Amino acid sequence: MRKIVLIFCFFMSGLSVFSETNEKSGLTFGALPAISYDSDLGFQYGALINFYLYGNAARFPNYDHSLYLELSTYTKGTTIARVRYDSEKLIPKVRTTFDISYVTDQMSDFYGFNGFQSVYNPSLVTSSNRLFYKNEKNMFRAKADFQGYFGESKFGWIAGYSFYHFAVDTINNRKLNIDKTGETLYEKYKNWGLINAEEALGGSINYFKAGLKYDSRDQLACPTKGIFTEAVIQTAPKFVNGTFPHTKLAIIHRQYFTLAKDLLFAYRLDYQMSLGNNHVPYYAQPLLITSYLTAATNQGLGGKTSIRGILRNRVIGDNVGFGNFELRYKFLHFEFMKQSFYLGTNLFFDTGLILKPVDMNLTNLSLADRNTYFKDYASGQFHSAAGLGLKIGWNENFVISADFGKAFDKQDGEKGFYLGLNYLF
Repeated sequence: MRKIVLIFCFFMSGLSVFSETNEKSGLTFGALPAISYDSDLGFQYGALINFYLYGNAARFPNYDHSLYLELSTYTKGTTIARVRYDSEKLIPKVRTTFDISYVTDQMSDFYGFNGFQSVYNPSLVTSSNRLFYKNEKNMFRAKADFQGYFGESKFGWIAGYSFYHFAVDTINNRKLNIDKTGETLYEKYKNWGLINAEEALGGSINYFKAGLKYDSRDQLACPTKGIFTEAVIQTAPKFVNGTFPHTKLAIIHRQYFTLAKDLLFAYRLDYQMSLGNNHVPYYAQPLLITSYLTAATNQGLGGKTSIRGILRNRVIGDNVGFGNFELRYKFLHFEFMKQSFYLGTNLFFDTGLILKPVDMNLTNLSLADRNTYFKDYASGQFHSAAGLGLKIGWNENFVISADFGKAFDKQDGEKGFYLGLNYLF
C-alpha cells in the first residue's frame, strides 16, 4: 500500500506543472513527468508533453489539434520514444491520426503459443537463469489512421496504413549484467523449429486497414452511455511484403450503461482472427488491431491493455477472443485551483481464450521436452483475472489510473499492478 501511495504522490506532484487552465480556446499544453508502474515492465520514468489547440470554446472538451510527445524508459528495459498527432480539423470531417514510435524492449516476455498448451513453470526462472521467459524485441512503428462518418449518422468508416519493423534476438545478458546459464524458451523454440529461421530475428510489415464503425458514446474519456462497435480488416499483401503475407480481422464491441448517479457498467468484447491459411510471423501474432491507438503498444493477451493480472503476452494464438467487464463509480467530485477533479474506483473481471491455436509440430521433440514444456491443446479454456482500481479524473479528459488484478490460475502468473493513464476502454 505504501508503494501505491508513493506513486500517486509522484503523479500529483506532476499535476502541479500541468498548464491546462480554464481557458477553453486557443493553445494550451500539459507537461508531466512520465512516472508510472507496471508489474511486467517495472517503474517508468521520463517526460511527456501534450499540446492542445482548441477552437470554438463551445467544442470543449473536444480539441482541434493535439500533439503528444513522450520519451521514457522502464526499469526492466523498455524505452518509449513517441510522437502522436491527432486532429478533426486537418481534413474537414475526418479524424486524422499520425503516430511514430520507437519502443525498445530488452526484457520482452515470451511464454510460447496457445496459452495453457505451453506450460508456465516459475521454477525454471532461477537465480542463474532469470531470463528463461525473456527475449529482446525492439519495434519501430509509423501509423496513419483516418476515420469519418456517413453524413450525420453515427455509422462511419475506418482506413489506415501502418509500417512495423521488429528486431528480435536473445537477451544481451552481458549488457544487462545478468547471469544466464542454459537456453531461454525463445532459443528452444528456434531450435525445435517452432519459430523458423526466416522470422526468428524479426522483419518488416506493411499493413493496410479498412473497416466500419458505429459510435454513439456521449464522450471519449469515460462514456456514461452509448455503443462503440467496429469491424476492421488489416492486411499485409504480398506485393509490398514479400514474405509472410497475411490478413486479420478484428470485431470489437464496447457498451456503456449508467446504473445510478456516478455508477456505470461498461464492457468490451474483442475478437481477433486470421483469415486464410497464410502463416503469420510470430513477432506479429501478438499485435491487436484497433481503429484508434492511444497506448504506445497494443500487443498480446495479458497485461495492462487486455487481461489485467495475467502475464504479458501469455495468451497468443491464431484466433483469440477476450472480454473486459467493469463497474465504475465516481465517489467524490471536487474543485482544486479552479480545476475540476473526481475520485473513482472500478471493479473488473477480464477473461480471454484461444479460439484457433498456432500450428505447432511437436513430433521432433523428445518425450522429456514435450512433457516438460507442453500439454495437449484443449479448446475453450479461459484465462481469467479480477481486480479493482482507483481513478483520478482531471477536467474529464485526463485520468490517472491504478489497477490491481489477480489471476485465477497460477499458469497465468500471480497478480499484476498497473499505474498509468486513462480507463482501459
